[in-house]
Amino acid sequence: MTPPRERRRRGTDGSPASPRLDLPRRGSVRRAQMITTYGIGSLIAVDNESFIVSGIDKAHESWRPEEAPIIHEHRLARALEVRHFRLPPASGDESKDGVRVRRFPLWHSCPQCQSLQHVRGFNPPPGKNVCTKCDDEPLVPSRFVVACEDGHLDDFPYWKWLHRGNREEGATGRCGGQMRLRFSGRSASLRSVVVSCTCGVPDVSLEGAFRRSALGDLKVRCEGRSPWLEGAPAKSCSKSPRTLQRGSSAVWQPVLRSALSIPPWSDGLADKLTKHWENLRGYSSRVEIEIYLKGAFPGDDSVSVEAVMDLLAAEQEEDPSPEDGITDGHQKLRRQEYEQLSSGNALRDKGREEQFVCEPPVSDASVLSPFGVERTMLVKRLREVRALKAFTRIADPETSSDGHEAPLSLTPTDWLPAMEVHGEGVFVRLDEHRLDDWAELDAVAGRVKRMRDNHDRLLRERAIDPTKVPVSPATPRMVLLHTLAHVLINEWSLEAGYPAGALRERLYADPSMAGFLVYTATSDSAGSLGGVVAQGEPARLAAAIRSALQRAHWCSADPLCIESRSSGAGGTNLAACHACAMLPETSCEYNNILLDRALLIGTPDERQVGFFAQVLG
Repeated sequence: MTPPRERRRRGTDGSPASPRLDLPRRGSVRRAQMITTYGIGSLIAVDNESFIVSGIDKAHESWRPEEAPIIHEHRLARALEVRHFRLPPASGDESKDGVRVRRFPLWHSCPQCQSLQHVRGFNPPPGKNVCTKCDDEPLVPSRFVVACEDGHLDDFPYWKWLHRGNREEGATGRCGGQMRLRFSGRSASLRSVVVSCTCGVPDVSLEGAFRRSALGDLKVRCEGRSPWLEGAPAKSCSKSPRTLQRGSSAVWQPVLRSALSIPPWSDGLADKLTKHWENLRGYSSRVEIEIYLKGAFPGDDSVSVEAVMDLLAAEQEEDPSPEDGITDGHQKLRRQEYEQLSSGNALRDKGREEQFVCEPPVSDASVLSPFGVERTMLVKRLREVRALKAFTRIADPETSSDGHEAPLSLTPTDWLPAMEVHGEGVFVRLDEHRLDDWAELDAVAGRVKRMRDNHDRLLRERAIDPTKVPVSPATPRMVLLHTLAHVLINEWSLEAGYPAGALRERLYADPSMAGFLVYTATSDSAGSLGGVVAQGEPARLAAAIRSALQRAHWCSADPLCIESRSSGAGGTNLAACHACAMLPETSCEYNNILLDRALLIGTPDERQVGFFAQVLG
């Protein structure tokens, strides 16, 4: 697949002027980063300037519809209640497209005269960010911003922080003086960042500004501002604002949803029917559908009545229902993928652009039986769509309910930003009966319970709404599959020539699923050259699993690692660290938590907790 092209950003000075075609370019990022790193509402530093990526409203057209290619993934679109998705626009040096950004934060300082004020106070010429009083000295954006758990973002209240003892004047922000920002140079701490004012108030450092209650103690409230949404009114917000560094990961965390394209939605027919779904859903008989298709697709034999009826039937089966024990749409997506990966499919119709080809290996798979592998499938062709649903600030996305997710637009839209990955992978399914017998061991249950309790506590601490705390997914089956996928990816990165960051896991672990998919996670040349599929041949996979498990026996951090009773964020790992089981963050679905290699190979004192202990001898 062609590598992602560089796309260009455009910036404005924060004024509410209408969109123009001659806005200056401010930098470039890769397409994929517009979903995972620099999405809507995030901050991006370009040279010595700072910008916030605008929303997708028509009012400011951050992504103009004619510039953003449409991609379809019917199952994911239904789960997210949109019609389709759009890729970030890609552009060359001569192109007029790009994604609009706005200057943020708006408070700047001049390193020469030390003046600290709103950027308009420096009176910079159009298109520049300089102090006109200091021979066009480049201005420095504020290093600090304030945000709340509802996603609001604002400039750090320097005036109120400095004039904390003068509440009457602080309400209006008028003292008649000029603020200054300087660095004492005594240390690299916040104590050396000093704010002063010519009105005569005592100088104040920024020490303590990051305390959770620092702004609340000064009675600074969240103003409910959404600077990425042009024209968005300030909302009443009851959340306490927090001080953050402008480049902190807590300022913007994406809420991503993804799905694989699987039959019957993976052959391109559903894309042709995108504009006709509402009409087709209104028909119940074959005759009515046939008449409609003849009028909508005259002379097009590729759109058959039988295929359309199959799609309509599949759509009805996809809705989650309490009858099958599934009430979450995304859980339903995973269950469907698991069933399709387990059964596989051949290339049904070579005349169509089939995006999912999953077949069992030709060679004898009995060599995998000692490892408890019930089935392995070679996914020779796959397509994944990852959509940016929303984002969070401060709060972790996994602990945030929909009400606390910051929106991408001021008004509802029928599309969401997304990216697609075409690649290949290997699906591994373990023997569920053998897993269940192993999970009943007291030593296994005890280790996993320790991890689950720590994770539940972490979720409660991070949760915004205590009544909606999600339950930890940690079970013996899940932790085992997760850790096995990690050590296998590490093994392939050493033996098969794939960088670990180019591979990704996709877990299928609940009481009715026991498998994982390792697939190429990038859209560059490492994505679909057949190298990963070759690793799935039974003899080669068995050798890779054995080698990965033998490597897991030893870690450079042992004996501390293997004997650890808690490690990782909040104690959510046991025997797992960066030297043995952790992966790049982009490769792991759970941010490198809920890992324990002892469940693979056992511990020196308890060999029986290792699922593969007997086969390794």
